[in-house]
Order: sequence, then C-alpha cells, then structure tokens
Amino acid sequence: MMKVILSRRMLVSFIMGFACGLPLLLTSTLLQAWMKDKGVDLTSIGLMALVGLPYTLKFLWAPFFDRYTISLMGRRRGWLLVAQIALVISIAGLGFTDPARNPAIMVLAAVLVTFFSASQDIVVDAYRREDLADEELGLGSSFYINGYRVGMLLASGGGLILADYLPFAMVYLIMAACMLPGIVTSLLTPEPVISEGTPKTLRGAIVEPLAEYFSRANAVLILAFVLLYKIGDTMASAITTPFYLDIGFSKTEIGAVVKLFGFWATIAGSLIGGLLMLRIGINRSLWIFGFLQAVSTAGFAILARIGHSIPTLSGVIAFENLTAGMGTAAYAAFMASLTNRKFTATQYALLSSLMGVPRVLASAPTGFLAKHMGWESFFIFCVVVALPGMMLLLKFAPWNPEGMRKV
Repeated sequence: MMKVILSRRMLVSFIMGFACGLPLLLTSTLLQAWMKDKGVDLTSIGLMALVGLPYTLKFLWAPFFDRYTISLMGRRRGWLLVAQIALVISIAGLGFTDPARNPAIMVLAAVLVTFFSASQDIVVDAYRREDLADEELGLGSSFYINGYRVGMLLASGGGLILADYLPFAMVYLIMAACMLPGIVTSLLTPEPVISEGTPKTLRGAIVEPLAEYFSRANAVLILAFVLLYKIGDTMASAITTPFYLDIGFSKTEIGAVVKLFGFWATIAGSLIGGLLMLRIGINRSLWIFGFLQAVSTAGFAILARIGHSIPTLSGVIAFENLTAGMGTAAYAAFMASLTNRKFTATQYALLSSLMGVPRVLASAPTGFLAKHMGWESFFIFCVVVALPGMMLLLKFAPWNPEGMRKV
C-alpha cells in the first residue's frame, strides 16, 4: 500500500488538485474583499457570482479536449499547459484591473479566469481517470480533493492575509505564481496511454460519449444517484451558518471552530476515505460513507436540541466534515469509474456539472424549510432526503464480497 501512496500518480493527483482549487476563490472570496475595499456596492458584489457560470457549463466545450490533440505535448498534457499558462496570465491580468473605475474590464478578466480554470478542471479530471488504475481511483481522488482544499485555503485565507500587507495587484501576481507547480507537473508527468482510441470527428466527440453512456444498463438510475447521493448533506450544510447564529454562537466561535476542526477534518476524511477504498472498493465505500454522512447530518438535529455548547459544536463540525470528506472522495472516484477512457473529458465534465445541480437547486429552499419546520425537524428531514440516493445503490452498486462496482 505504501508504494501506491508514495507513487508519482498520487503526487500528481495532489498537485493537480492544488492547481484546480487555487483559482476557484480568486474570483469569489478574494475578489469580493477587493471590491468591498474599493467601495463597490453590495448588489454589484453579489452579481459577481455569475462569473462562475463556466464551472457549471464546462460540459459544452469538453468535447474539444477529447477530439483535438496538441501533438507536441499529447492529448491531455498539451491542453493542460495551454489552460494553465492562460490561467496564469488571466489571474495576473485580473490583478491589474480596477473594480471601482473599470468594472467591465474586471468582469471580463474574472470570466477569463473562471473559463480557463474550468477548462483546466476538465483536462485534469480526464488525466486523473486515464492515469490511475481502476483500483487507485479512490485514493487518487482523495489526494486530488486534499490538494484542492489546500489550494482553496491558500487563495482565500492566504490571499486575504496578504491583502492586509500588500496591494491586491501584488496579491494576484503572487497567486498567479503559485500556479507554477501545476505547470511544472504538466511538463514532467507522462502522457497517459489510451488503448481505446480517440474520437475522429467533433460530432463523434459530442454524440458518441452520450450514446455510449446511455446504452449502458441503469444509466438513468446512475444519473439519479449522482443527483441524490449527497443531497441531504448538501441541504444541511447550505444553511449551517444562520443555524449556528440562531442558537447563540458568536461569529468568532463559529469561525474558530470551523477553521480549527472543519478544514483538517475534511482533509483527514478524504485521505481516510481514499485509503479505505483501496482496501474495500468503491461499492462498499459508497454504502459506508453514505451512512456516515446521514448520521453526521443527524448530529445537527442533536445540536439544535442541546443549543449553545462549544464541545458539541466542535464534535458535530468535526464529524460532519470528516464524513463529508470521505463521501466526496467516494463520490468522485465513482464518477471517474463511470467514464469511458475514450471520452473521459466529455463524460466526466457532464457528470461533474450534474453533481453541482443539487448545490444550487436543493439549497435554494432550505431557508424556507428551516423557518417553517424548525431547525431540529429540518435536519431530520435532510437525513430522510438522503435515503433515496442510498437505496439506488441496491440496483447498481450492491454490497458483494469483492466490493467492486457492477454497472
């Protein structure tokens, strides 16, 4: 096992995760702070969330990465370098804009950052699926998620701290330079060998991946599972901050506990999840981690009944983030295992875009539900909502002696 953990493939998964996580908050958390500092009104700051649309629409241009190859570097590494170099330039360019005087130019620069960041996500997901053996997908996904979290932490926490001492333009230049490990990795890591062949036409890259996927048994049920597996956990976590404040916790208490327990528990959860998947397979992991996710959601109902208690809050946040990390690692590994290596970029982009739907649609009514049901009943409801996704596992991911997925 140690040979797998310390392998080049796991290191590449971690660094690529870092390179994908870093840009995400540069157009949200850090940019919002810069706009607020410049006196931009809150309505405009809120509308800036729309620059993140490329992340949910990335399946539209993913077929180009399956169809076309940059011959000098290879099908995946060539596009990775293009996306990463463009990302460095666009991040640096965003730093030279002025949110107050030239908001249109700032918006354009931010959209370019999210477009090239989403493009990098597409190619990295495809590379990881093609580079890792099937039995390594769980552990590789956990390394990727951990790298992603570290990148997000550097961009948000590190960027905000730097902004107290340096101009935002310099902060963005530093963040652009932090993309260099990803570029170096793309240059040094080998191109995956694909035996299935590649699409010969653009039409083949668009139509064939969908036709191939929907020709499988249980294809629609699996899409329903992708939508539902983390819906209860997503609904509960979408409104936790108002919940904490409502039962008497201060902002300082919430921030300290979430940062202290939440981040490290998520890192530990995804790593533990990856190691367990290496031993027990993706099927059993989906069952176990899904059950633990539901239990952790029930923890919020317990906290609602107990009320203001720092030890209880710490325990609930630590367990919820731990199980969320495990569940996300299994979820990502499962989706990667679904893709045909011939159409990896297109199929994974479609599945990962679909994965984001509950985050938007299911989270929208949570405030209304909590208001009318009460916090304790709302969190119990979230546990119940998680059950249909678990029940779908009976059909296409049964618990069996080998613990392997059967589709």
